[in-house]
Formats: sequence, structure tokens, C-alpha cells
Amino acid sequence: MDTSFAPLAAQTGNAQPPGYDAPLELDIAHLQRHMVVTRRKVRAGQYLYRNGQPFRALHFVHAGFLKTCELSEDGREQVTGFRMHGDLLGVESIGLGAHTCDAVVLDDAEIWELPYPLVLDALQRIPELQVRLAAALAEEIRRDRVWMLVIGTLPAEQRVAAFLLDLASRLARLGFSARHFILRMGRADIASFLALKHETVSRALSHLEKLEYISVLRREVRLLDIPKLRACVGTPCTLQ
Repeated sequence: MDTSFAPLAAQTGNAQPPGYDAPLELDIAHLQRHMVVTRRKVRAGQYLYRNGQPFRALHFVHAGFLKTCELSEDGREQVTGFRMHGDLLGVESIGLGAHTCDAVVLDDAEIWELPYPLVLDALQRIPELQVRLAAALAEEIRRDRVWMLVIGTLPAEQRVAAFLLDLASRLARLGFSARHFILRMGRADIASFLALKHETVSRALSHLEKLEYISVLRREVRLLDIPKLRACVGTPCTLQ
């Protein structure tokens, strides 16, 4: 990850909400006793997998940053999520013969491929992995429900504020700063994920900066007032 990340211990506070579990961790040596685990280095801009490709493995993100996306009915790319260390990709395709979305690398990544369905046999032999995996999948479902609610009920600026707070929380779980980080995705990807226009995201960031809630320099973001950002998400805070 970028060297501008600072250890969380050096911060005076963080944006991490209560009740967040630690990210999924895998003991690769333990797994390799039960299956062949393939480590892949994938460069930024490359596809980890494409919609329609045969589904043969789950993909654990050991390092790096990715986005998942689908094509809308009118042919536009719709970003469905951003993935980082501890996330498991491909679960949406379990029970199907092919992947149902694209996974694109935004920052050079190391991926561990867990062959499917062999991973199911390993789960039976590693009870703690089964528990952690079930927890990770449940959290993924909860996260999707929360974002459906955010996108369906909040106006533009609150969505952008909620996105920054969520990203900060996820970084905090990994031990990085929740107040100072680099956006690995562009404004267009954020806009697609939040169901907004590119210029709307730019205006929202500019207005939050004007309010001195955040500071933005290209992709470098500082959260200056997390309580006010949280209040923005929970109360009207319209663009001017």
C-alpha cells in the first residue's frame, strides 16, 4: 500500500464503527496441506476474471485493491464494490458455472486462488476457517444491504460522506490511518458505485472541503472532522 498510510496507533482517533470484525485472514501453509493454493501477481488495470469466464476458484485478496463491476442494461459499466486485503472474491458465482461480474485490479495485487469445490473439503477439515469464512460472507451481505439503503435514501453529498467514512473504517481494520489515505479509485468509479454523476461527486467533495470536513488533493484525502462527517450522513447537508 501507499507509504502515505500511517499506522493506526499513531492516530488520535479513527472512523471505525463499533462491532466491526477483523478482516478474514488465511493461513496459506495450513491451506496448502489440503489443496493447491495458487499465488497470483496481478498488475493495475488487469482483470482478475471477466463476466462469463468459467468459475473455478475463490480469490482471496492478500494485497492490493480491486473493483467489481457489471454491465447495466444499456451497456454502461456499473461498479458494485471495492475490494482490499481480507476480502474474498467470486462468492457471488458459487453454484453457477461462470463468473457473473468483472474483477479489475486498481492497485497491484497479490491474489490467492482457492480452487472450487476443493475449498469446500478443506472447510470441513479446518473448522476455524469455516467459521471465519461464514462470518466474512455474512458481513458481505450486511454491507450490500447497507449500501442499498444509503444509495436508495440519501442525497448525493451524504452518499459521498458515507463512502469516505466506510473506506476509512475498512482501512482502520487493517491497521492504517482512518484520517489520511489515498483513493485507489477515480471519481468516475466512485460515481458509478454511488449511482451519481462524475461531476456530482466532484462537487460534493469540493463542498465537504469548503465546510472543512475534509481536505482533498487529487486522490489524497484527509478527514478533518469525522463527527461532522457522521452528522452530515445523518442529517440534511445539501450542495450549494
